[in-house]
Amino acid sequence: MTRSRSAKPPSQRQLKVGELIRHALADIFSRGEITDEVLSRHSLTVPEVRMSPDLKLATAYVLPLGGGEADQVVAHLDKHKRYLRGLLAKQVNMKFMPELRFKVDTSFEASARIDALLASPKVARDLDD
Repeated sequence: MTRSRSAKPPSQRQLKVGELIRHALADIFSRGEITDEVLSRHSLTVPEVRMSPDLKLATAYVLPLGGGEADQVVAHLDKHKRYLRGLLAKQVNMKFMPELRFKVDTSFEASARIDALLASPKVARDLDD
């Protein structure tokens, strides 16, 4: 009989390191330390950074303000991830700087979809009872 593996929640250390890297990335993006024509057109937000359990991989969820060209922004961030890793190593005091991965943050779209569902007439009818 096989047991299904349940996903363990992140440890306090993973959360702390993720927040340190998130703040450092947001600081780098706000100061415009990357010279790239696509990235310079957008203000980037970093809502979350998830760390792997061994702290060797950091997945940064980014979103340009306004949401336009999100895939293109992530592609350009992937091109500069070695440079960003070097900048992070100067700002965050860690023994080993994790490898960076960038993904588009879709949490705002999901919350907007949930809000639209809750505001629909069918749900409002059920809540009136």
